[in-house]
Amino acid sequence: MKTMKWLVQREFWEHKGAIFWAPIVVASAIVLFIGGSIVYAISMGKFGGTITINGRDANMTMAFNTLAPQDQEMFVNAMTTGYLAAAAPLYIMLSVVIFFYCLNAMFEERRDRSILFWKSLPVSDQQTVLSKVATALLVAPVITIAVATFASILILLITCAIMGFNGVNIAGAVLTSSQVYLGPLQILGLLPVYALWALPTVGWLLMVSAWAKSKVFLWAVGTPVIMILIVKWAEQLVGSEMNVDWFIQNVVARGLLGLLPGAWFGFEQVHPALLTNGRAMDFGNVFAQSWMTLAAPSVWVGAIAGGLMIFAAMRLRRWKDEG
Repeated sequence: MKTMKWLVQREFWEHKGAIFWAPIVVASAIVLFIGGSIVYAISMGKFGGTITINGRDANMTMAFNTLAPQDQEMFVNAMTTGYLAAAAPLYIMLSVVIFFYCLNAMFEERRDRSILFWKSLPVSDQQTVLSKVATALLVAPVITIAVATFASILILLITCAIMGFNGVNIAGAVLTSSQVYLGPLQILGLLPVYALWALPTVGWLLMVSAWAKSKVFLWAVGTPVIMILIVKWAEQLVGSEMNVDWFIQNVVARGLLGLLPGAWFGFEQVHPALLTNGRAMDFGNVFAQSWMTLAAPSVWVGAIAGGLMIFAAMRLRRWKDEG
């Protein structure tokens, strides 16, 4: 266990820029952009201005304060359930970071010959590969979740402060809402779901990284594309007996797009209505539906395939030699 801890720490320090600093830089840019937009709106008189309701102009602040209590509560609920969406670019960036991290995880150590040093240490190939899997599926997502949550809460506080400055005092209702604190925990609770759905992609990328001598990106992405072309060509020869769409969705897409958070809704074709509360996105429904996708056999078949590819990466790392 202590060896694994040091191996994971090694991965973190070697890729600290992508895993740690990149989310912080992007989160800072998001906060500055949104905060700057709000400050600009204030300076231009946009906040506290007029809005059109039923064809009539009304003061924005007055319009909110004259809403029925249930409508005000609906507005607050929308803020508390949707504030985490402000950091959505961070989660998209996470998938890109993990993709290239796994793609170069073992290719780079062979190219710069550092593998000779690491193989001289009393550390097995299994432990080394598993530390890379843990970094991709645990360390990087947890860091991104923490940074994204902090940025989202900061944006929420800025929004509440600006609205309070213009006479709409909802800070108390927002900060006492349980969803503000439950949302980050629900995102963290989706980590096992994410790991299982991402396992085939991680396994594929690590296997290619351990095998390819050069042009690792072309091997990882080009091979599935060529397979699609071959299957399409075969479909033209045999007619409509082959289900190319099934192959693309369950083999190619699972192998390349599994790192995208929420991609499991597309794989399982979950109806968008199940993710809302009738009016807007409901993260409680998103959380429940995400866990329900684990009842499908496809996720477990993919996880087994990912595990087999990770095992293949271990064997390839043991015997592969550039030399």
